[in-house]
Amino acid sequence: MKEYLNGHAIAHPTEVFDPDAVRILTTAFDEAWERLQNSGVRFDSDHQSEQARNTLAKYIIEQARRGERDERRLRDGALLQFTWSNLKNPLHK
Repeated sequence: MKEYLNGHAIAHPTEVFDPDAVRILTTAFDEAWERLQNSGVRFDSDHQSEQARNTLAKYIIEQARRGERDERRLRDGALLQFTWSNLKNPLHK
């Protein structure tokens, strides 16, 4: 998650997350990624795995930019976003 936050900092240099927010975002991301892996989803390539991680991270950061700080809502919303994006562009074509 830290690499995504670093990318966010470069793209939006005036927006800074405080240490507590970074902890919340990182925990939400780690939990979402763990749940996704435990769900049985399989990625055919490292690229697909990275796309999934990007989807989770982007959602969490965007929601945090809007003020969301609830780890559960961030985690669950990121998983829903992954599901919706996968319905539009399935991993296995």
